[in-house]
Amino acid sequence: MALPGRATREGTHRFRGRSVRDRALPLEHFRDAPDGLGLSSVGLGTYIGPADAATDLAVTEAATICLSSGRVNVVDTAINYRHQRAERCVGRAIQRLVAQGGLARDEVFVATKIGYLAPDAESKTPVDRWVLEQLVRPGILDPADVVDGSHAMSRSYLADQFARSRANLGLATVDLLYAHNAPDAQIPAVGRERFVERLEEAFALFETFRDAGTLGSYGIATWESLRAPRTAPHYFALESAVRAARKVGGEDHGFRYVQFPFNLAMPEAWTVPNQPVAGTLRPLLVAAPKLGLGCFTSIPLLQGRLARTGPRRQGLSPAQTALQFARSAPGTLGPLVGQKGAEHLSENLEIASRRPWDAATFASLLA
Repeated sequence: MALPGRATREGTHRFRGRSVRDRALPLEHFRDAPDGLGLSSVGLGTYIGPADAATDLAVTEAATICLSSGRVNVVDTAINYRHQRAERCVGRAIQRLVAQGGLARDEVFVATKIGYLAPDAESKTPVDRWVLEQLVRPGILDPADVVDGSHAMSRSYLADQFARSRANLGLATVDLLYAHNAPDAQIPAVGRERFVERLEEAFALFETFRDAGTLGSYGIATWESLRAPRTAPHYFALESAVRAARKVGGEDHGFRYVQFPFNLAMPEAWTVPNQPVAGTLRPLLVAAPKLGLGCFTSIPLLQGRLARTGPRRQGLSPAQTALQFARSAPGTLGPLVGQKGAEHLSENLEIASRRPWDAATFASLLA
């Protein structure tokens, strides 16, 4: 049975208050997110790892440790991460903690993503046949809607994927649903004008999920499109997405979040003024909040490379320095970091006991 409830202002502030009071964490570790939610400035990512039972165990344990530590109440996943197995790991961890009384459903913010083809890794059916039998033959997915061999945005496909995500997570309501790398995948294939039409159709569908009580808010998770130069063929203006949301959802639309890479080696979201807001070009981390959007950032450790070779500051390890840099960026809610090993978990979670850097210290690493 699906776990009822969703992240709420009351619940996330309860989590924050308990963490500050009982674990002596600085209040600055938590951020005020859209809808008044109180979210940790470091979130758990679940992308990395093979689709096997050993990784399932490690991811489930990592999620359990993060959420029970009082230091993390943001979990990010996607239906295609480890071919649906990542979502199931997140669901198992949350349900276990709620059943044990160590966590309330309204205290944790769960985000997932849909758009990419995501055959079930736990099925014995070969991938091509699985897609044919599960998606094409039932009329859920028209092969003509697939771009780049891996991404689709048709209404029937996205509705099916969201239903599967909710089942994988075991949650009645998902807090945040991203259109996964939608502009990156779609614009080169169909053009910017047609993509905006598809985005409006997707957002209209997401609004029906909100009306049904199965979704809290929605967003766009991207790779390059929001950080790219305006001359790049895959560039996308965030204002266009906000207009699409207002068109289908009115002023109370549910488009509330964006996700994009940001780290010491990929600082464009802070250094490149490419996003128009009321006629003025601003960096993404400045533009998004002005448009009413919360920002989560991805790959803060550059898939482990910065943890091995990055700089050290103020007695922090390279991994901690990279995390501290990402969580200290003005305009961000926080980075999402993938972590499974006990040593990495301990090292990364320790950063929650520190206040984020001030603007001068943050800027000094960019210099």
